[in-house]
Amino acid sequence: MELIEIFKNQYVEAAIIFLLFVVIGKIIAVVLRKYLKKITDRTKTKFDDILLEKTEPFLTYVIILVGVKVVLLHIGIMTLLLSRIINSFITILAVYFAIIIIEMFINFWGINWAKRTKSGVDAMLPLVHQLSKVVLIITCLMFILNIWDKDITGLLAGVGIAGIVLGFALKDSLSNIFGGISIILDKTYRVGDRIKIGDPGESGIVYDISLRSTRIKTWDNDVIIIPNGMMANSKIQNYVQPSIRSRGVIDFCVAYGSDVDKVKKVIVEAIKKVENVLDEPAPSVYFSKMNDFSLDFNAKFWVDDIAKRYETQENATIIIYKTLKKEGISIPFPTRTVYLKK
Repeated sequence: MELIEIFKNQYVEAAIIFLLFVVIGKIIAVVLRKYLKKITDRTKTKFDDILLEKTEPFLTYVIILVGVKVVLLHIGIMTLLLSRIINSFITILAVYFAIIIIEMFINFWGINWAKRTKSGVDAMLPLVHQLSKVVLIITCLMFILNIWDKDITGLLAGVGIAGIVLGFALKDSLSNIFGGISIILDKTYRVGDRIKIGDPGESGIVYDISLRSTRIKTWDNDVIIIPNGMMANSKIQNYVQPSIRSRGVIDFCVAYGSDVDKVKKVIVEAIKKVENVLDEPAPSVYFSKMNDFSLDFNAKFWVDDIAKRYETQENATIIIYKTLKKEGISIPFPTRTVYLKK
């Protein structure tokens, strides 16, 4: 009977409740460590392994804090002050856990994606990390102030006004940052791509993509630095998307009276023999226009790499000229007939 009376003591009951929460926490830790660990070990990524490792102590601490709160309520000494302190600790733990998760996500997903795509997104990762940390800390403070029944209306208004002031002060910088983010996410271009900006505009190879600007190396081996805000609002021609295959076009003309079918046949056969010209799609020649003093044609061919197009186009132009000369097909020049009235 004395043993039963002991167990009826509220302090003993409180100790049993606390031990029960501790046991629950340990059981969850064992399940995570023993069973879920087997599942995560089968995956190729290490992200889930580290996530599991970080989740285990977080859940244990939260369960213990909840157990402390239940015990204090049970023995009747849970004051408003103690309740607020425990809830504040739980909020801090939750925000700390969220910061860890975001940091892991950035380190695994962001860096790996930047390496695969060579997009320069790694330049944004420190900023994203810091911004997310600041936002979470501010959110944590808001929750804690709310727990302590503090009016956060003034603080929210202050944060809003500060955001507006900073937005105006950093308008150009933010424009470049968000321009860089949109370029990277849209995959408008990547490092190593051949692009042309505007019409006619500058052209060259993308040398580097940073958070603020894009560097382009021109064909004269100069580097042009263009703010990302300007790049995001410009017309950009990417020569290597959707693939690096490219088509070359050569315009030429022959004199009136030339055999059109013969011109098309001999030029197609000549272009097929040019180095780097693909058999599929096959080269073609089109009779495009009857001009003032000439019959205009354009020859079209494909190469497997944009880098080979200009050299191949020059070689094909030489072949076309030599072929027309060899076949006795006249290449006209501008002429005018003048009639004199006596």
